[in-house]
Amino acid sequence: MYIIVGLGNPGTEYEATRHNVGFMVIDRLSREYGIRLDKKSRLARWGEGALAGENVVLLKPLTFMNNSGLAVREILKGKGVELDRLIVIYDDLDLEPGRIRIRPDGGSGGHKGIQSIVGQLGSGDFLRVRIGIGRPSGRQDARDYVLHPFAKREREDVDFAIIKAADAVTFIIEHGVERAMNEFNRKEDASEA
Repeated sequence: MYIIVGLGNPGTEYEATRHNVGFMVIDRLSREYGIRLDKKSRLARWGEGALAGENVVLLKPLTFMNNSGLAVREILKGKGVELDRLIVIYDDLDLEPGRIRIRPDGGSGGHKGIQSIVGQLGSGDFLRVRIGIGRPSGRQDARDYVLHPFAKREREDVDFAIIKAADAVTFIIEHGVERAMNEFNRKEDASEA
């Protein structure tokens, strides 16, 4: 079984924001594989089903980003799943919109949601699918930037990245993280697809 977590903030006011691209990928996987997010605890909403021949849990924490680790710890413990079967999908300021990167492990890179997960699990040894949201221009604060919707000019690239990230999750499950990194970590953008 794999636990696939998309990071974001709960609430309609955050639905279309940069910080919620992880939720957007979970929504895409849910639609694509017919996995309804019909289970709920005070910490998360999730659904169970099959993806690429494996049992999976698709999960959205109901905590705010900075406490995502509580929901992840709860589901891992409840399902008895090891860290090498955890895939976390989240936004990354250091990647341009439209780009994704897969990493097998690592630190938080300053991302508060990842920081919370690493802190709650006591380890950074889990798979990550990072989705580029770009950096704010000028003097805009990064915290403010991630809580705003994408600009119209970014939307096509972001939609492409959401599709690509969902495909990457499927590829990881089917072929492993090394092959997935070789396939998806290449420099390409929406115009090359």
